[in-house]
Amino acid sequence: MALDPEIVGAALKRLRAPAKAASGNAHAPYSGFHVGAAVADARGAVYAACNVESASYGLTQCAERNALGSAIAAGVRPGTLEAMVIYLPGEEPIPPCGACRQVMRELMAPGAIAVTCCDGAAIQAWTLEELLPDAFLGR
Repeated sequence: MALDPEIVGAALKRLRAPAKAASGNAHAPYSGFHVGAAVADARGAVYAACNVESASYGLTQCAERNALGSAIAAGVRPGTLEAMVIYLPGEEPIPPCGACRQVMRELMAPGAIAVTCCDGAAIQAWTLEELLPDAFLGR
């Protein structure tokens, strides 16, 4: 399914700058990937976060999950988050990892979108259902 370019453009306009700003705070001594993510709820509130790496790689916290956790900690109800923009410096947007895709499907609204962007003009955009079809939702 092709996403409406206006919806993608609106998400980028609102969330790209906070995602990019958050990437500047990333702790990424191992991967060198300074990722920022920003998520918006139905009221328009924005929550941004960065990745925080650990020498024990499995304990690394991705920007996407940190942004979602920030929203939930602020009192946002799961299922009301409508859009996420993920920013990574460079010329190639990179999609979220599998763990982030699963958590995004659980905490974001049905039909929510995810957009990855970088310093170049290239972007990638999906509905969450496209990003992770047949997700385990525990319901």
